[in-house]
Amino acid sequence: MMAKRILVIDDEMSIREALAGILSDEGFAPVCADGAEAGLAVLEQEEIDLVLLDIWMPGMDGMAALERIRADYPRLPVIMVSGHGNIETAVKATRMGAYDFIEKPPSYDKIVVAVNNGLRLSRLEEENVILRTKEKKKPELVGDAPVIRELKKQIEMVAPTQAWVLIRGEHGTGKEVVAQSIHRISVCAEKPMIEVNCAAIPEELIESELFGHEKGAFTGAAARKRGKFDLANGGMLFLDEIGDMSLKTQAKILRILQEQNFERVGGSRTISVDVRVLAATNKNLEEEIEKGNFRADLFYRLNVVPIEVPPLRQRLVDLPQLVDAFLVHLGRKGFGDRCFEDAALELMMQHSWPGNVRELKNFVERAVIMTRDDTIDRATVSMLLRPVMNNVGGDMPPIPAMGIMDFKDARREFEREYLRVRLAANDGNVSKTAEEIGVERSHLHRKLKGFDMVPAPSVNKT
Repeated sequence: MMAKRILVIDDEMSIREALAGILSDEGFAPVCADGAEAGLAVLEQEEIDLVLLDIWMPGMDGMAALERIRADYPRLPVIMVSGHGNIETAVKATRMGAYDFIEKPPSYDKIVVAVNNGLRLSRLEEENVILRTKEKKKPELVGDAPVIRELKKQIEMVAPTQAWVLIRGEHGTGKEVVAQSIHRISVCAEKPMIEVNCAAIPEELIESELFGHEKGAFTGAAARKRGKFDLANGGMLFLDEIGDMSLKTQAKILRILQEQNFERVGGSRTISVDVRVLAATNKNLEEEIEKGNFRADLFYRLNVVPIEVPPLRQRLVDLPQLVDAFLVHLGRKGFGDRCFEDAALELMMQHSWPGNVRELKNFVERAVIMTRDDTIDRATVSMLLRPVMNNVGGDMPPIPAMGIMDFKDARREFEREYLRVRLAANDGNVSKTAEEIGVERSHLHRKLKGFDMVPAPSVNKT
């Protein structure tokens, strides 16, 4: 673990040397500056964990320097040190954001206690941010389908390691939830997972966003900004939608991933980091490589452990659990307690959900909003699903049973037509159809047999 870097700003050499000696004896790494301007220059070039700042100095005094430091580095703890201290000055410094105030000559114990307390407060503030982030997200993979059980096993195996992971899957399958699940049980779980949506950052801002920038690097850069790689140091970086980055950006990302060091925009100092990378994409990167849209070397660098997130149509048995989880979430947001009747859930399980879990979540919220009753029935689900089915290009067949009065007969006719369409889409392949709609092959075979729809076995022609 690297020693904490403490910046000592004082115009008296004897004080600088005394403070540096105390800090070195306690295992800290002191950095000294003989004035406010010199101290601010150090802050622009180096990562500092705490500042010991003299008040009375020629040129810019400590109070003016404190104001600058609080504006540019609001999370950096500052301890004021003065040989002409009084209560009024101490109160003013505290109101301006100083963590503590120490009189000269500083005693060994006072310095050690103040520095340790200042660093502890800074760490607690960082941990508080992490806890608030975790409380908001609470990632969890819901379901017990075979494909989800296998996915959970893969997460449990890879999470404790330092291996990089490439998470692949269609839109809305829950790739971000997989990344959060890996982070939650990883060795760096106490540090934040820094997320980057590669598709959402404009090309001209990607370098500043990822690597940070120095003050004055470009118009509008009023202060130094730490980039995502810098913020993720010692922890985890999640690059979402990695397949949507330009080739120019891919080249820069590859260099950082290989070397684990970079320079901020407008800066010349090399910053080294230790970052574990998770990446996600909904694209077929092998095809993108063949088309010239994605770098093969970047793919091989990221694809250490590939994880595939299954679409919802392959795990429809999990739909009731997912719906329950969404209803609980909506209840906490003030939508009230609702439930779906079994017949409504059965109808929902007959839809292929091309938008996957995200589409299902939005549908549940829509059903809750559009229903006044505590129980959402089949008729409501049928009404709300109809526009969805029509908008996906005939994903579901027209319901031929609408004119049938008996519910059981209508349900049987609907199932027959649904299975006919899905089977035809898979060229009569029962195993593939069963996997697609999320049921066991033996169960589907019995259904088809009951409808007298069992495909004839193929015959090899010679």
